[in-house]
Amino acid sequence: MTISVHGLAVSRGIAIGRAVIVASSRVDVAHYFIPVDQIESEIERLRQARNAVAEEITKVQHSLHDLGPNDAHPELTALLDVHLMLLQDEQLTSGVKHWIIDRHYNAEWALTTQLEVIARQFDEMEDPYLRERKADLEQVVERMLRFMRGVASPVAAGAEDPRHSGDGSAEAPLVLIAHDLSPADMLQFKQSVFAGFVTDVGGKTSHTAIVARSMDIPAVVGARSASHIIKQDDWVIIDGDAGVVLVDPSPILLAEYGFKQRQGEVERERLSRLKNTPAVTLDGQKIELLANIEQPEDTAAALKAGAVGVGLFRSEFLFMGRSGNLPDEDEQYQAYCRAVEGMQGLPVTIRTVDVGADKPLERGVSRSGEDHLNPALGLRAIRWSLAEPSMFLAQLRAILRAAAHGPVNLLIPMLAHASEIRQTLALVGRAREQLDNAGTPYGHVKLGAMIEVPAAALTIPLFLRHFDFLSIGTNDLIQYTLAIDRADEAVSHLYDPVHPAVLHLLAGTISQCNAQGKGVSVCGEMAGDVSLTRLLLGLGLRSFSMHPSQILAVKQQILRCDTTRLQTWAQSVLAAEDPAALMTD
Repeated sequence: MTISVHGLAVSRGIAIGRAVIVASSRVDVAHYFIPVDQIESEIERLRQARNAVAEEITKVQHSLHDLGPNDAHPELTALLDVHLMLLQDEQLTSGVKHWIIDRHYNAEWALTTQLEVIARQFDEMEDPYLRERKADLEQVVERMLRFMRGVASPVAAGAEDPRHSGDGSAEAPLVLIAHDLSPADMLQFKQSVFAGFVTDVGGKTSHTAIVARSMDIPAVVGARSASHIIKQDDWVIIDGDAGVVLVDPSPILLAEYGFKQRQGEVERERLSRLKNTPAVTLDGQKIELLANIEQPEDTAAALKAGAVGVGLFRSEFLFMGRSGNLPDEDEQYQAYCRAVEGMQGLPVTIRTVDVGADKPLERGVSRSGEDHLNPALGLRAIRWSLAEPSMFLAQLRAILRAAAHGPVNLLIPMLAHASEIRQTLALVGRAREQLDNAGTPYGHVKLGAMIEVPAAALTIPLFLRHFDFLSIGTNDLIQYTLAIDRADEAVSHLYDPVHPAVLHLLAGTISQCNAQGKGVSVCGEMAGDVSLTRLLLGLGLRSFSMHPSQILAVKQQILRCDTTRLQTWAQSVLAAEDPAALMTD
């Protein structure tokens, strides 16, 4: 029977394939595919972990036997016996080997996958005692995971597709199902074989959703209990247009969505013909279409989409998932150089590290230890950089050095105070001075500020006195203006890009920049939303920065627009009590 699971549509398109469940665990687990020649070594890692845990349990048993009869706990002895039996359980060991051999999962991923399979069986048992044994199994698995922690190899870029292992077999496409995925997780899957993904949590502008759009694969987030409803290897349809996930679809549904999928491919092919067409409106206004990227290698997709530069290089993705070992100046310099060279002379705007909120350096790690605080209001973005001046100076030096190889703009996130502006400019000056003293060559950069806090949008003249250009981060601007956690699906219905307050902050920023002759762009998700392209053009925006996958669709909309006619309409939308009601005019 087909089951429908509803969530939020965050990345368009249709994906059809077999479900791959990423099980959550209290121990952080790496998920990656292994090549054929590593299968035996992964099984050996698993065997070593099992033997090590068994040895630990046996030692505890021996210590209990050495205790006197009044000190020994028969319940503990029985529990240890159960744990030993679970370690040797054929269903656990053979099941894990299956995921490693047949699906090429790494040992940790295979172990947590098989844990989930067996845990479901425990949940279905009628005997309360047997149901409770699931907790014992989880403890055994977590002990094995702890043993293997830190041994796993990092995800190799361009790893072999496990569905084509050289034996001539080809399986169905795979779709990823998870409770949640961190931005670092998403980067691990970026070069993977997944045709789409679904998460239980997340909002339309959570960074999980943003990276999904950059991957240009169908995705649904905020699907609540999807990871519990969907089982390993279930056939799944992800409708990224409607925000619906169909589990175990009927042959009729498979045929219908297969047709929709082919239609989407035809539309993509048609849009690709616009790559070399200049983005000029019907009334002759030239529009700048830039790309948002997370990694230097993303420049290839930006050029393929016809971007005229990078409007936002999210440098924080270089810092994530590194177990506290942050990239040094030279490593960052090399990464920025690859991005500059990858854009072949087109400008690259590098935003300094923006960690915090839904982009922690490590999953579950709070820098201050105050997990009860709202991280979106805490020590994030420029606040964190100013609190770590040595780290910030290393990044500034790396960016300045990369500017010697091509046009680079330097963008500072989340500024709100004059004191922050002064401190930032002073550190930029110090970074230049340090490079001068070391005799290290560097280039000139244009300085820009992100407008993503209402306080900044309301004091634009201050920013225009100090910066060469401004970039409006609409994701955070909406979040802070409307007091909404943009990663929380419980309040996602309140996230409104066309709320009158948001539009007034946008319009004021754009008009003041235009009046001063300073560059202004929108680099938030509004820039890539074709339903908002006409409005932004009418408000005077001439520079859009978005994920490469969205550029051609936005360009198509631009080619059909007359900005002289849109100005009057945009002002009526701006003055409306309910702007959304006028958006279809």
